[in-house]
Amino acid sequence: MNHWLIAPILLPAVLAPLMLLFLRRRLAASRALSIGACAALVGLACALVAQADTGAIQTYELGDWPAPFGIVLVLDRLSAMMVLIASLLALAVMSYAVVTGIDRKGWHFHPLFQFQLLGLNGAFLTGDVFNLFVFFEVLLIASYGLMLHGGGAARLKAGVQYVVINLVGSTLFLVAVGLLYGATGTLNMAHMGQRVAEAPPGDHGLILAGGLLLIAVFGLKAALVPLHFWLPRTYASTTAPVAALFAVMTKVGAYCILRFTTLTFGEAAGELAWAPSPWLLPAALATLAIGYLGVLAARQLRDLAAFSVIGSMGTLLCAIAVFSPQATAAALYYLPHSTFATAALFLIVDIIAARRGDYGDTLAPSPPFVQAGVLSALFMLAAVAVVGLPPLSGFPGKLLVLDAMRGVEGGWWVW
Repeated sequence: MNHWLIAPILLPAVLAPLMLLFLRRRLAASRALSIGACAALVGLACALVAQADTGAIQTYELGDWPAPFGIVLVLDRLSAMMVLIASLLALAVMSYAVVTGIDRKGWHFHPLFQFQLLGLNGAFLTGDVFNLFVFFEVLLIASYGLMLHGGGAARLKAGVQYVVINLVGSTLFLVAVGLLYGATGTLNMAHMGQRVAEAPPGDHGLILAGGLLLIAVFGLKAALVPLHFWLPRTYASTTAPVAALFAVMTKVGAYCILRFTTLTFGEAAGELAWAPSPWLLPAALATLAIGYLGVLAARQLRDLAAFSVIGSMGTLLCAIAVFSPQATAAALYYLPHSTFATAALFLIVDIIAARRGDYGDTLAPSPPFVQAGVLSALFMLAAVAVVGLPPLSGFPGKLLVLDAMRGVEGGWWVW
């Protein structure tokens, strides 16, 4: 077995409790360890990308229990890419939090940040549905603490809404896993796909119900309409580094939709092949429209950035919903661009709000402020990236998405 495969999970899993127990009130040491850990994760992710580039699928069997009986981690090009995206974003966000001093607003920022990375990397690498639920809970619990970091009435109100919605989602996740396990007798996603293809017609309704329910839970995390309503207030109310890190959390939902649907309801699933997919494209189109209408209606820069996340997720999910090789390739090209572009927008908006004093992030005329020219240029660059104009990578990304829609039923709506 390739023991490096578990390293992106093991590193934050060890560091987080150590920092919580021994470095709670040692800010300088916590900062050094956090930045060092994030840099190490980038190095590990690069190594995993190089290993996955051969095209061979590698597995790591925890406790040496073989699949489908034990918990298995899986490394392929997709999971390696997602771990690298999360690691690069984490390093940038952690550096910003340290430089601006936002991590000083609470004693548990650094341990929670590491727990968040543990959940993210685990979700990307696991090949087991129940283990995916466990990592979902880890990243959600850490996100509750990070979202409330720094306190404040507005943040607390948005945090309560965020917690309640995700608790409902977690409950539905367990129900869906129970239905699928009852019908297929396995939790390993690849093995579940084989069992779905062999399932008798009498079990098809139960399998489809479990699959649709699970994809709805992933859609909740991906802010897919009509399950998007929690995101604008949550992202606009929390601190900028946390909102920037959360830009990759919506991609967890998109990744899970892609991974679960192709493995469990792919071409080999017989009568249930691609059964959950027909409603995804209309929902993705509605997500795209509502996201950018929210951008137009925003009266604060943080709201504008939050709705841009929803709009970019609509574009990404339009490509994923087709489940063709060309559309999936377009989605995977656009995914890292949209993640880093929206994260950068949150950070730039935060700097602008700090420089404007009492005017904050409101979309209203204000007197000149320090570094207004530089920040205007940076905001323009981030806006161009989010919209998808040349010469940045969002432009060819959206062209690839449009090209993949040719010949797809209903694809002209995307155009």
